[in-house]
Amino acid sequence: MKCSTIHRKKFLVRPAIVSLAAAVTLGAAAGCAKSEDDASNTPEASAPAAEAGQKVASPRPGGKGCTIEAYGGEKTDLKDATIGFSQSEKEANPFRIAETESIKDEAEKRGLKLLTANAQSQFSKQISDVQDLLAKGADLLVIAPLNSDGWEPVLRAAAAKKVPIVTIDRKINATPCKDYVSFIASDFVEQGRRAADQMIEATGGKGKVAILLGSAGNNVTTERTKGFKDRIAEKAPDLEIVFEQTGDFAREKGQQVTEQLIQSQPGITGIYAENDEMGLGAVGALKGAGKKPGDIKIITIDGTRNAVQGIVDGWIHGVIESNPRFGPLAFETLDSFTRGEEVAQDIVIQDGAYDTKNAKQDIGKAY
Repeated sequence: MKCSTIHRKKFLVRPAIVSLAAAVTLGAAAGCAKSEDDASNTPEASAPAAEAGQKVASPRPGGKGCTIEAYGGEKTDLKDATIGFSQSEKEANPFRIAETESIKDEAEKRGLKLLTANAQSQFSKQISDVQDLLAKGADLLVIAPLNSDGWEPVLRAAAAKKVPIVTIDRKINATPCKDYVSFIASDFVEQGRRAADQMIEATGGKGKVAILLGSAGNNVTTERTKGFKDRIAEKAPDLEIVFEQTGDFAREKGQQVTEQLIQSQPGITGIYAENDEMGLGAVGALKGAGKKPGDIKIITIDGTRNAVQGIVDGWIHGVIESNPRFGPLAFETLDSFTRGEEVAQDIVIQDGAYDTKNAKQDIGKAY
């Protein structure tokens, strides 16, 4: 097959997770690079990205590249470096468990020295954790930030030692290729849009909807909310958002908020939970209130096994995937960067989705 044009934005690569440069190379060589609109309509793009570990990586629109020379560092062999990894949240959440395992597994696979720390969902501890990783000799940092703001002490310390930083999942509000090298994550606005599409389909575009917001102070919550609200306003003006309250991305808090919701909004039609844990908390609240599966349509984001089982059981209508397996892509980015190659400052990953059509057969692909 011959392709005369390689369209922009997203390249589908399977089975391995690869760097942006590799994705572009493989996509072009195979002659199967597609535009975003084309890719979104293919079976591969709609299937959960956990299958065979594949991801779709591309620079965000308007994004630029970063080199180690521009960053002010020196070329090195990744195998000679010590990498520090800072996890933000308690590993009770399946997303964080899978994320940490992915980082550890890839470091072991590559034979790299890895130092790890877990902030236990305390931002002040995460700042001190990263400072401690630097003090222990970390030459490179991979950070899963708890919050987007407040990183100045860490950025100053890393800049003084010219230690490159790659952030995953959540963004640090700082200057790319000055304060950090690359940000690798899903398109959270697009996740919100896709969740809205599922909600519109589930409710027929009419009724009253509640939003269980994620934690305040990070870009994930802000962008997932924006995507959802914008799409509802665009496509379903008769679907009214009547309730918004944070559930802090936690199951227990999601259940508490939903219990309040049921009392204050007895005619609620749907619940949009900005992660699976809050959605599962909502299920618990509905069961406790004597509701039946499907009485209130629940849409969540993440792709954990428990949430996908919730679709099979009828309590959850749909789940938008947010793939946590960042290890291979994070280390490939660092490897390319430390060898002097240009890497994208912002790398976006395309995720899959689960619904009533594929949940039962694809549950084994969830994490």
